[in-house]
Amino acid sequence: MTDDPLKVAIACQGGGSHTAFTAGALQRLLPEITRERYDVVGFSGTSGGAICALLGWYGHVSPDHAPAALLGEFWKDMEADTPAERYLNDLTVQTARFRAMGFPFPSFSPGQTPAGALAERELRRLLERHVDFANARRLSAQIREQRHEETITPGLLVSAIDVLSGEFRVFRGREMSADAVLASAAEPGLFGAVDVDGRHYWDGLFSKNPPVRDFSTADDIPDPDEVWLIQINPSERSTVPTSQEGIADRRNELSGNTSLEQEVQFIEQVNEWVDAGYLPERHTHTDIRRVRFEEELAWSTKLDRSPAFLEALFRTGRERADAFLGDRRA
Repeated sequence: MTDDPLKVAIACQGGGSHTAFTAGALQRLLPEITRERYDVVGFSGTSGGAICALLGWYGHVSPDHAPAALLGEFWKDMEADTPAERYLNDLTVQTARFRAMGFPFPSFSPGQTPAGALAERELRRLLERHVDFANARRLSAQIREQRHEETITPGLLVSAIDVLSGEFRVFRGREMSADAVLASAAEPGLFGAVDVDGRHYWDGLFSKNPPVRDFSTADDIPDPDEVWLIQINPSERSTVPTSQEGIADRRNELSGNTSLEQEVQFIEQVNEWVDAGYLPERHTHTDIRRVRFEEELAWSTKLDRSPAFLEALFRTGRERADAFLGDRRA
């Protein structure tokens, strides 16, 4: 048995407010990684998962921050805690639910109302409050230099899709900015397309949700022995949906999982080639381990920022991560 540390990458699926579960899971996983014999080689994420991956990565590599505290502080700021915010939050969630049920509502694009621009500005403000993006890019540059010294420190991958060309874009740590994260989170029903370097991007849920295959194809990230995939959308449902709302909920889950499973299938194919000896030695067998959020919740709750709801998701994330670690030890 080798005594070398296990190389682990952490991938965070997108899912709006449900990714508070991811933040709770990372709060439990990351301290364990630093205590046990693991080397974290990368973080990746999409949409809300991109925010969690960014905060986890930044807290992990920055000497001035702790990932658990950073994740908790950001999501605390995300809570709708004033009377006006609670009213707007409840209105948003109920409107989304009624739309899913088939109730007729006037349709407006995010560019036709101030709500989308206001939400984008607020999210940008929160990101820039908790992450110094110039420092994040400096840290990423240092990480690239350290790799030449055989020191393993994690990379960061955030996905989005080019609206006009349909091409996938994975932003690296050295390119990280509030715009890049907002591009990954730009769900077109809520936000306008985000301009990054003259190109316009939408939510990475349309592309890589989250990036997984890039851990095996990137030249500057060592092949992980395991990818710990924090999955938000449930793979299975207990009953066939028949209501308009239930069908819309399940369609959202399945569409969010389609790109995820394509990423996983690529890794499984590479594993077959590695095991058969078809690939160079730098490529290794990579196991996918999942921390699953299995609650059957309505899609509309992905917009819910009520404090009690987010705190419950945090607790569930920590509990599932604790069970995951228990299974790993066993």
